[in-house]
Amino acid sequence: MKDFITGLPKAELHLHIEGSLEPELMFALAARNGVTIPFASVDAVRAAYAFANLQDFLDIYYAGASVLVEQVDFHDLAMAYFERAAADGVVHAEIMFDPQTHTDRGIAFGTVIEGLLSAMAEAEARFGMTSALIMSFLRHLSEEAAFETLVMAQPWLDRIAAVGLDSSELGHPPAKFARVFAAARATGLRLTAHAGEEGPPEYVTEALDVLGVDRIDHGNRALEDEALVARLAASGMTLTVCPLSNLKLCVVQDLADHPLGRMLAAGLRATVNSDDPAYFGGYVADNYRAVAKALGLSRGDIVQLARNSFTGSFLPEAAVARHLAAIDAYVAVA
Repeated sequence: MKDFITGLPKAELHLHIEGSLEPELMFALAARNGVTIPFASVDAVRAAYAFANLQDFLDIYYAGASVLVEQVDFHDLAMAYFERAAADGVVHAEIMFDPQTHTDRGIAFGTVIEGLLSAMAEAEARFGMTSALIMSFLRHLSEEAAFETLVMAQPWLDRIAAVGLDSSELGHPPAKFARVFAAARATGLRLTAHAGEEGPPEYVTEALDVLGVDRIDHGNRALEDEALVARLAASGMTLTVCPLSNLKLCVVQDLADHPLGRMLAAGLRATVNSDDPAYFGGYVADNYRAVAKALGLSRGDIVQLARNSFTGSFLPEAAVARHLAAIDAYVAVA
């Protein structure tokens, strides 16, 4: 199963590019840019990756991002991810980036996005991997700050596929960002939002009804509401599930208790993703393998998850069809 999973063509739909900053690269960029970080060594960084909840992680996540200063830093960060993803059989990646994490400390929006775009072009040239950008608003900040970010993004909107909503979920319901999501939709951007990771099922409902999202990031706690589960299944709404992230952040105490199996059984369009792999101990194939073992998923389940990753993507229908055909061809001989 290990080799089958690695070679299976797949898309990754829930990846925070800042969360792919490995400690070794963090130290290299800190030295390159003369940035002081609160860790003495790579081992000290890894030792700090013991999180009791989402906020514990976010505190270290934002400290690590401080080493990203120049356009080349964002390029190098993204290329390091693309190399790992290509080795995992990822042929399409929809990567989230948090511009406010950088603009709030004086880094120009253009510096961030141009570095990412150059890496995306290189990944396509080197690996044949397509990719798309999801600009995420930080939900612990104000909606006005999100509007400011949307204005900054104007020159690059044709190179951004969607907007998202991430950071601290509890106490920051989706409805807080209703107006800016409507404005983003009016520009032609797709919409996604973190909901139901730590927040209640009602946050998932709000993301659907108030924000009008095209996709739900996480969505675990939706399973607490039978009517909501039925609605998600009937509509074919995609859930971008992140098993190792859920385990590391104590959303689940044991992968054997992870709701992914129940999602598949309920007919939900669940996908498997790595979220912030440098912090949570696994890239996308690691997540597939871990959850397959813990939940006893069949080869058919694994194939369905990979198919869901394309049908749930923001790719054009023709591209989705090509990727599904590639899965069928792979399965026929693997």
